[in-house]
Amino acid sequence: MNNSSSSDGGTAPLEKSDVFLSFSEEDTGKGFVSHLNASLARNGLKTYIRSNKSGTYGSLANFILGPILLGITVSIVVFSKNYVCSPSLLDDLTEIVQDSKTKKQIIVPVFYDVEPTAVRKQVGIYGERFAKYEDMYKDDMHKVHSWKKALTEAASYSGWDCTVNVRTEHEIVEDIAKDVLQKLDRVYVGDLDFKIDKLEQLAHLQQEISQEIIHNSENERNHKATLERIKRLKMEKKFRLLRLTPDLLSHMEISKTTNTYF
Repeated sequence: MNNSSSSDGGTAPLEKSDVFLSFSEEDTGKGFVSHLNASLARNGLKTYIRSNKSGTYGSLANFILGPILLGITVSIVVFSKNYVCSPSLLDDLTEIVQDSKTKKQIIVPVFYDVEPTAVRKQVGIYGERFAKYEDMYKDDMHKVHSWKKALTEAASYSGWDCTVNVRTEHEIVEDIAKDVLQKLDRVYVGDLDFKIDKLEQLAHLQQEISQEIIHNSENERNHKATLERIKRLKMEKKFRLLRLTPDLLSHMEISKTTNTYF
């Protein structure tokens, strides 16, 4: 995904992460979770990724999640049809739920292409899978019961139901990012990213026009104004992430012109 993310490597991440992402690679890894991770990164959040991707678990059968969760405040669990098919993900979920009780970690469930009730009550595709688990682990039913309990508890938290086709996936991802930022007492900058992207496209078009039409002073003025707006928005984004108020931002701009601040 992007460079603000860490992933499994057998040890705890070297850098502190803000958000832990648990998901099934098969049905959410390359689409929904990739977009969610990118949105979190745009808002300055570092994520630690934990999926059932091939090769992720193999040599990590006895991998302890605790040291990683120790420095993380929010865990986003993306429940999907294939999530329940991974015993390793269910082990992780059990540990996440336990950690939420002892260390007050916040769990944010996301239901992608699966009904919240199916997860919470283990019915439908989740019920079918657990019927198999009860046969597979008949000598270790404690494990099966712990998985069921973890699913019930995690799915009972306030979260996001993507099965309701009222909003686009982009809108849902941005709303989740806003929710996480609020829980972490951070600020949202996704609106600025959208404006900056559109203005950069406009600036590129204006530059192309200037190259084709010589001495077009009006277009050159517009291009310059667009670049100034982009610069201003990027500065506003930095100050917003630093939680500086608009009044302080204006003061710093004035001070800059008089060389009293910088």
